[in-house]
Amino acid sequence: MGLPFTPPLEPMLSSAAEALPAGEGWLFEPKWDGFRALVFRDGDEILLQSRDEKPLNRYFPELLAPLAHALPERCVVDGEIVIVGAGGLDFEALLLRIHPAASRVRLLAAESPASFVAWDLLALGDEDLREAPLAVRRERLEQVVAGTAPPVHLSPATRDRALAEDWFRRFEGAGLDGVMAKRLDTPYRAGERTMIKVKHTRTVDCVVAGFRWHRNGVGTMIGSLLLGLYDDAGTLHHVGVTAAFTNTVRKQLVAELAPLRRNALERHPWRDWADVQSEAAAPGQRLPGASSRWNRGKDLSWEPLRPEHVCEVAYDHMQGTRFRHAAQFVRWRPDKRPHECRYDQLEVTPPYELELVFGARGPGSEPRQGS
Repeated sequence: MGLPFTPPLEPMLSSAAEALPAGEGWLFEPKWDGFRALVFRDGDEILLQSRDEKPLNRYFPELLAPLAHALPERCVVDGEIVIVGAGGLDFEALLLRIHPAASRVRLLAAESPASFVAWDLLALGDEDLREAPLAVRRERLEQVVAGTAPPVHLSPATRDRALAEDWFRRFEGAGLDGVMAKRLDTPYRAGERTMIKVKHTRTVDCVVAGFRWHRNGVGTMIGSLLLGLYDDAGTLHHVGVTAAFTNTVRKQLVAELAPLRRNALERHPWRDWADVQSEAAAPGQRLPGASSRWNRGKDLSWEPLRPEHVCEVAYDHMQGTRFRHAAQFVRWRPDKRPHECRYDQLEVTPPYELELVFGARGPGSEPRQGS
């Protein structure tokens, strides 16, 4: 490619914070729940590069023509690939795209087409813009993508902290992770954590209904605890795991959980999971023996526990009926009865209209921008 720099390029990264930074000189953007992607375009040649510097073209073929239409002839753009579902951004649909069969990818591309959200301009023509401050790069980006039509979008951005806090509250219903904060005077630092991300975090009480051994082997340490929540019909669903323990705590848990292992399968709500393991889940229920959506082939064998203990965990948000990421253990809750651990504990955020982020679905329309 005849660009000022060639792929791959390690993208600029972020560090987590509990609140938006105060003071002047910040640009705030929604945090998109998708696949990070750098777009390298040189005429007819377009490369979609993932965060780990691998090509994404074969997984999102439907984006190549729209990007060629929307972007300048020679440029490098940083952004996110997302899929919009009925209830907001659908990360599960993105995961399904990483499939070895081209025919399967084409089918999914037709059924659930992806979109690209641009937020940074790193090169334009012969100009390498990485050393330019973000304020300049953002202004140039707005100029070059003005008038673009779906599925290519310009990410909303604002310098108004109050508006960013409003986004943090309202956009969650659309499946966004939170808000990003970036210094307006900073250059693009590949591989460095110069951005700040503020994500949604809340807590919930869960039933501890099983565990997995640590990778060191059976009987050594607890690897993770399997968490469950009851639905309105009284069915205990597997909602995720919590695994962030020190080795000292992992060893202590072996002894502490031992009494709950006795006769655990006799009346265990997940005792029949093995019968449907080949189907990945029982009808309407997520089970602990189901194959991993993150690491195919990973050993997901588990040890049942009598579902009598309750713990409080912190989580960012739900992906359907499960935690989007591994939950963080907060504390044991001996004061809670297991059957009180229900889905109705969860904070429910009404879906927020994605049109306020993506703009109307017509040609030439743009998202509403902050000042």
